[in-house]
Amino acid sequence: MISRMTTTGRLLPWSSPDGKPCYLIGDGTGYVSRVADNIESVQLGMAAELLGHAADMLDDRQVTPEQLRFVVARMAEALRDLHRIAKSRGARLPVPAPDGWEQSDTPPSEV
Repeated sequence: MISRMTTTGRLLPWSSPDGKPCYLIGDGTGYVSRVADNIESVQLGMAAELLGHAADMLDDRQVTPEQLRFVVARMAEALRDLHRIAKSRGARLPVPAPDGWEQSDTPPSEV
């Protein structure tokens, strides 16, 4: 059986109590991975809803500066969450082989 265990930690969508990033080492099928997937899904959904709300507010000429500041603060939070999700998912993508040679080949600089 081939193990899918990875040595690269998954950046989780939450921080430690002192604000440090949390990582998970594993095969991506365990309980903590599923909780992280669920939280990321909720964060993505909330960001999508927030975009719709912001668009509605921009069309409303009676929106107050306080209301706009509030929605911008929520958008900053959502953007922070989405940036963390993108970093986490990007770090787990396989690295493609450079153009012109297969991963099993000797790199062109070593020929």
